[in-house]
Amino acid sequence: MTESEIKLAAQRLGFDLAGICDASVSPESWGHYQSWIERGMHAGMSYLSTQAQARSSLDHVLPGASSAIVVAQNYAQPSPWKPGYPRIARYALNRDYHNVIRKRLKKLVAEIQPEFPEAAFRVCVDSAPIFERELAHRAGLGWCGKNTMLINSWRGSWTLLGVVLTTAQLTPDQPAEGGCGSCRLCIENCPTGAIVFEADRWQVDARRCISYWTIEHKGAIPQDLHEKIGDWTFGCDVCQEVCPFNQPRDSQPVRAVETQDPDFRREREWPSLEELSRIEGTDFDALTLGSPLRRAKQEGLRRNARINLHNRSDSDDLI
Repeated sequence: MTESEIKLAAQRLGFDLAGICDASVSPESWGHYQSWIERGMHAGMSYLSTQAQARSSLDHVLPGASSAIVVAQNYAQPSPWKPGYPRIARYALNRDYHNVIRKRLKKLVAEIQPEFPEAAFRVCVDSAPIFERELAHRAGLGWCGKNTMLINSWRGSWTLLGVVLTTAQLTPDQPAEGGCGSCRLCIENCPTGAIVFEADRWQVDARRCISYWTIEHKGAIPQDLHEKIGDWTFGCDVCQEVCPFNQPRDSQPVRAVETQDPDFRREREWPSLEELSRIEGTDFDALTLGSPLRRAKQEGLRRNARINLHNRSDSDDLI
């Protein structure tokens, strides 16, 4: 099986982009990550610091890893939000992408493995300590913007990444080229000023990021952030919504095209904020079954809904 056939197989399974790179970690990426951790920009996500050393080499994830097959899945779709209801980041509107992408990558490995019987493979979907965006850049899928998102110059940034590490030696693709130029729209529109320039590069400070506070953080959210959270109940899409690379253009009809994949099109009906602020037990389990929203847990969703409601009222009773 050739490298072209591997990428075509990935596309047949539903992935929008696929590329190959060598399985290595650049000293630059490793140094930037260490600096980001040392500055405390990972906020309360302690697992990012405890697993830091494992990110220094892909041998920690798959001993003898030689190549990485990287895929990207488009999830672009209109935001269905309306006042009085939760506002949810687009990637979380339907099924949990971890499960969808992992299942497809396992099918890809099942197709590839007979051609490389001596090789080992490992599927990684935002679960292993690897630098997915660096691998995606080197595999030609896109480049990192000022908001740290992977941006494809023709398709934008509404993509989710998956990686297959293998000990098989595959011919790598050329890294993607591109950049934001002088554009600062994501920086200027971030509600909390989370996109900062430190250590000679743009990076996201999770201590200011709405996605961190509404998804990862456990416990109360500092009062001074409540108003800035606004209507966001789970995650935040602002830096992507304003990005020029996510705006359709007649000259580039592929750009920002809506996904037609049923696993990523919105199907769930979400309860009102009033209902969500009181949700518990079996109702929470039924609502979040197979959904990324389960990550915030029952207490987190109730907390976020109360903040949203308070931001739309003059009452302090909800928080």
